[in-house]
Amino acid sequence: MNTTKFTSDNTALLLIDHQVGTMKLIKNIPLEEVEKKTLALAKMAKVLNIPVIFTSSQEYAAQGPLMPELAEILPEAFEKRIKREGIVNCWEHTDFRDAVLATGKKNLIMAGVTTDVCLVYPAISAVEEGFNVQAVMDASGSPFDLSENLSQQRMAKAGVVLTATNTLMAEIAEDWARPEGGELLGILFSDVLPSMA
Repeated sequence: MNTTKFTSDNTALLLIDHQVGTMKLIKNIPLEEVEKKTLALAKMAKVLNIPVIFTSSQEYAAQGPLMPELAEILPEAFEKRIKREGIVNCWEHTDFRDAVLATGKKNLIMAGVTTDVCLVYPAISAVEEGFNVQAVMDASGSPFDLSENLSQQRMAKAGVVLTATNTLMAEIAEDWARPEGGELLGILFSDVLPSMA
């Protein structure tokens, strides 16, 4: 059983195919929620200096470009994004896998659009190679409840830890009193949690 603690020092964030066209396929949860949680993960990574790797598939086609807000938050990572020509499992794309290995991190946070195609395969592949993977389910989504549920089951059975943005942020933060704690709480309350009003 995976008991490895994810910290800001031992973790990388992989955001897979959060493209403006593909995201419109998400129907199992509100698209706005997926967008907000994806951007919150990017902001968290920026605050904590966690390495981030973006990848996209056929940006020139119906899938469209990555969310432009990601470029505003993490311009360098966005510029270095791995553009795939058609390989479904991004883990099997040499440039993507090499970029992950270059981070030197064994703990991987993954979110992908869609869960049932973009996320399920690389999450399982990374676990099979000995990485610890947490898949953020509210920064991912699927066209159908059935394919979402089956993909979650498949990942969990393979050893992927399924999580949500607020749970993951609390784990990575470790201590809200740390120097970055105020910024992290700001992201949490503005972008992730429901209003307390």
